[in-house]
Amino acid sequence: MEEEIIRDIDVQSVMTRSSLPVGGYSVNPYVGCPHACKYCYASFMKRFTGHTEPWGTFLDVKHWKPITDPHKYDGQRVVIGSVTDGYNPYEEHFQRTRRLLEQLRGTTAEIMICTKSDLVLRDLDLLREFPRMTVSWSVNTLDETFRADMDCAVSIARRLEAMRQVYEAGIRTVCFVSPIFPGITDAEAIIDRVKDICDLVWLENLNLRGQFKPTIMDYVREKHPELMPLYEAIYKRKDMSYWQALEARIASYAADHGLPYRVNDLPYGRSEKGHPVVVNFFYHEKIRLSNR
Repeated sequence: MEEEIIRDIDVQSVMTRSSLPVGGYSVNPYVGCPHACKYCYASFMKRFTGHTEPWGTFLDVKHWKPITDPHKYDGQRVVIGSVTDGYNPYEEHFQRTRRLLEQLRGTTAEIMICTKSDLVLRDLDLLREFPRMTVSWSVNTLDETFRADMDCAVSIARRLEAMRQVYEAGIRTVCFVSPIFPGITDAEAIIDRVKDICDLVWLENLNLRGQFKPTIMDYVREKHPELMPLYEAIYKRKDMSYWQALEARIASYAADHGLPYRVNDLPYGRSEKGHPVVVNFFYHEKIRLSNR
């Protein structure tokens, strides 16, 4: 990422009412994200920010009026990093996410940090100060080659090591298995790997209704041509059978391993070690609606 497309912007507030399923407030200390995930739904943000550069090649560093009353958010859910990664590599220098956490000190809000980075370890001192803190890492593969094809974030190994350290520091952790790539993502293998270092596993399907659909379909055609019939069935003919079969498989896996299983829910709390809650969030309702 070239330095000349990093710019500072002034905003009135960094706290925005969220339209995400998890509700509450959505907080993004940056616009754009150098992780440049090929499947990133947040690329739609360019429509609202005036950016014409390719997604992943620009970063706006937000400067906001200080939060003077953190108790205003007590009882709310505050999601940090819904359309950008607050711990992207430039956070090491700009420290906007750290400044945000410093300003939120004292709130009893349920705070969830969504990241693909291990830079969050820098802020362990601050994270411990919040009574309801969760850190979530996106891990949709254990294959580093596929990971490198899809994003410019740190390795899966580094994400899992960060998850372990945060979990062992007594902070609630989540493994966000998203998006699940049909025929590529091995959800059960990921759960096996993380079950001792997280409290919840959130499973979400690959949604190809965004501008990145041709990119992903071309990738599958080139790297996994044997999967093209499956992808065409799912994403051209709206065939739900793959997700229905995966739903049944995950439910059975959870039962066999004594894992609590939920559908379209986000329960809060710590879990017994080795027994994270497994949440199926495949957006089936929205997919069905799009098929009508």
